[in-house]
Amino acid sequence: MLGELGDWRGDRLSQLRALIKNADRDVVEEVKWKKPSNPTGVPVWSHDGIVCIGEALKNAVRLTFPKGAVLDDSKKLFNARLDSNSVRAIDFREGDKVDEDAVKALIQEAVLLNA
Repeated sequence: MLGELGDWRGDRLSQLRALIKNADRDVVEEVKWKKPSNPTGVPVWSHDGIVCIGEALKNAVRLTFPKGAVLDDSKKLFNARLDSNSVRAIDFREGDKVDEDAVKALIQEAVLLNA
């Protein structure tokens, strides 16, 4: 799925995937929610529950955290789904620099929250 995009979004998803796996060696990656409008589905990373979901949007790559509203986002990474009572997301646009340490810390916090 990640390599099938053929543009910067596939590269960014691959980068984020490596970051997530590095942040939590026990994270499980699955592809879920395949449907006619999205036959490849979306990558979902779990550890005692969903940690985050990766999505390739038209102009961004989104990492969605189902319990993001209760995570400490001291680096102000969340920039999407801010109106939700539970979910928060980070949209990465082409050319954006990824704060790898901050994303890794957010992943680790989400894993701890699931435990």
